[in-house]
Formats: sequence, structure tokens, C-alpha cells
Amino acid sequence: MSFFPKIVFQHEVEEYLTKVFRNNELISALGTQEAEKKYQSLLSHLSHPPAFTTVRVNTHLASVQHVKKMLFEEIQKQFKGLCVPVLEHPKLQDILLIPVIGPRPDLKKHASEVIVGAQCGYAVLRGAHVYVPGIVSTSRFVKAGDLVSVYSDIEGKCKRGAKEFNGVKVFLGNGISELSRSEIFSSSGPLKGLGIRMIEPVYLSPSFDNVLPSHLFLQNLPSVVVSHVLNPQPGEKILDMCAAPGGKTTHIATLMHDQGEVIAMDKIANKVKKIKQNAEFLQLNCIKAFCYDGTKALLVEKTEDKQEGPPFLPESFDRILLDAPCSGMGQRPNMAYSSTLKEVTSYQPLQRKLFTVPGSIRVLLTSQLQHICC
Repeated sequence: MSFFPKIVFQHEVEEYLTKVFRNNELISALGTQEAEKKYQSLLSHLSHPPAFTTVRVNTHLASVQHVKKMLFEEIQKQFKGLCVPVLEHPKLQDILLIPVIGPRPDLKKHASEVIVGAQCGYAVLRGAHVYVPGIVSTSRFVKAGDLVSVYSDIEGKCKRGAKEFNGVKVFLGNGISELSRSEIFSSSGPLKGLGIRMIEPVYLSPSFDNVLPSHLFLQNLPSVVVSHVLNPQPGEKILDMCAAPGGKTTHIATLMHDQGEVIAMDKIANKVKKIKQNAEFLQLNCIKAFCYDGTKALLVEKTEDKQEGPPFLPESFDRILLDAPCSGMGQRPNMAYSSTLKEVTSYQPLQRKLFTVPGSIRVLLTSQLQHICC
């Protein structure tokens, strides 16, 4: 039985997904009943965190064994004596896995409540504490130091600053409030920083806030696999077309031993800034990031002026990675997917347009679970 409700879609999206999943091939292979069982199981799994937290070791700075030892010591501090192992992935040598403990159904719920937004709630389920911008509502008399129960407003219906909320909410665990209600909803403007320190989360995952930031990168397993499949080599010139926030970009640079050139592009300036920050954190020098639209990355006619950044001439790169923008539907956990069918299907033309941009010896299009619109 699921601890959380199955992921909920808008009606038209649900109909669309049902038709896609319950296709004739699957029904012929499994039968109608088994196909329906698998579909319902998928919806349930999407609302729950993965069984493991996946972190990528920055092997440019340290060995996997050294980082594994440091991470194990850090996790024991966080979990206060509860021995949680740090495992090496059996096939991907730069990946460490930390088992997620939960759900823990017997946690006591406190009278004082804090309601957080859905995205903040999903982060808590992956091991994060609650930061002030994610708090939507608190009970009337919450003070700093109070024990509080934290809930997620998965439908986005709680009004900011409300003193109570009786709508649909999902229990995420218990924590200690770092601020009073009046401080959280200060009239002088929105605050930043830690709001609730989680001490009894429903799913126990390690927090990676400022944990070995130069040695570890928190990254979902499918995203890690992609860079290994690309198989970049030292000295090559590689393009990451839709690179933000830089997880795959920095992984490519690491696999190349920071030897060669990795060009990262994204059309949103703040995201490009994040790529540069991640490269700096991981001390990778071969990455050059540019704010540019990937659909316009091809230079049709050669010019006399030599330029470092986009657009580029055909066959300028040894390899190209294209992780095209997608619906993000397969991200876990997610209990309520709010996008309309128009939004879900809008990615197809963009993905095709990006994929037809030539200019390399080899192009790899990632096909993770959430890329249902490809």
C-alpha cells in the first residue's frame, strides 16, 4: 500500500497518458489487467522518493574511496548513531548510493503545523531542511525552538500567511522552528535562510547543504548514465547544448580529466551563471559557458572573424550532448502535476528543432523516463 497518494494529473493529461501507456503492444504482451497494474504502480512510484540518494564523486579532486570515507562520517553525524551505509555503484565507478530509510509511519504529529509549498515539500522528502521562502503558512503561535509538524500543500491552495489550513496536505515529518511566525512573515520583506530544521522526516535522507561541495554533486542516476554513454575523451572538444544547471557539463569535464574543451550553452542568463558556479565549485577549468539559444547554434556561412563562442560551423565538435527541455514529468517525488496537455505536448517541436541542428560527428539525445514527449 502506498504511503502517499498517487500522482494526480489534470484530466486531459491523464487521458493522454492512459492512451500512451495502455498501447496495443503492451496489452498484447502482458494482457489488459497486468498492463493496468503496471500503470497504477508507476503512478504510485512517481509520488515517492527513489530508494537511493545518488551522488557523483568529483574524481578530478579526489578518489572515490577517499570521498566515500568522508561522506560516511558526515552521514553518521547527521543521523546521530544510526548506521547508514554508503555504497558504490556496481557499474558506474564514480557514483555513491545512500539508501533512503522510510516511510516511517509511526512518527508523532505535533499540534503546531507548518505548511510548505509543493516544491519545497519534494525537497524535504529528498533530505532538505525547510528554508523560509518555501513556508506558506504556520500555526498562530509558532515560536523559535518549537517542535512543529511539516506538511506539503500539494495542490497550491493554501494562502500565504494563513493561521490554519484544512485543505489537502501531506505529512512530511517533524522539525524545530528556527524563527517565530512573526519573523517568518515579516512585514519588512521576505526573509531567507533556514526556517525549519527537520529532525524526524518521513523519509530519512542525508542533507547535502554545504556537504563536501567541491567533492560531490547531487545528481539523479539517469543523468549520470548519459555522460558515461557519451564517453568523452581527454583533449576533445564537446558541446553541451542545453546545459543548465551544469550537472552533465561538469561530469563530462571530469571524465575528460579537465583536459580539452567543454562548451556549455543555455538561453537563460541566470542558468548560465549557475553552470559557471558549479564549474568553479568543482574546480574544473576546461568549461566555457555561453548564454545562447541552441536552435540557433549552427553558423551556416563561414566568416573571417574567429570567435570562441556560438554560433559554430558544422563539424566543430567531436561529440555533442543534447538533453532537450522536457515536461519533467518523471521527476520523483511528485504528487500533483499541474501542467496542461498543451504544455506537456509543447516540448515536441522544440525537441525536434534542437535535434536537427547539425554540426558534430556524433549527437546523443538523452531519453530519460520524463521525456515522454520525445
